[in-house]
Amino acid sequence: MAYRKATAILPEKLISEIQKYVQGETIYIPKPKNSHKNWGTCSGTRKWIHDRNTTIKNAFKNGKTIDQLANEYYLSIETIKKIVYSK
Repeated sequence: MAYRKATAILPEKLISEIQKYVQGETIYIPKPKNSHKNWGTCSGTRKWIHDRNTTIKNAFKNGKTIDQLANEYYLSIETIKKIVYSK
């Protein structure tokens, strides 16, 4: 995250108002709630995990054991159980 000078992007009146509360410090201004994206949406990780879990569920339904799936996907037995028994 790059820092930007307030004087370069904010109106002088707004800067004066902010200075009533804080001067010479770094502050974080969060995005509005409606602009937040879910974890992994931008990178594709969310989709990758969903696809992997679907593949694991299908393999379990087709007869692979939990131990086999844990070894194949390098996941713990408990993690495989959570995946295959989730709705």
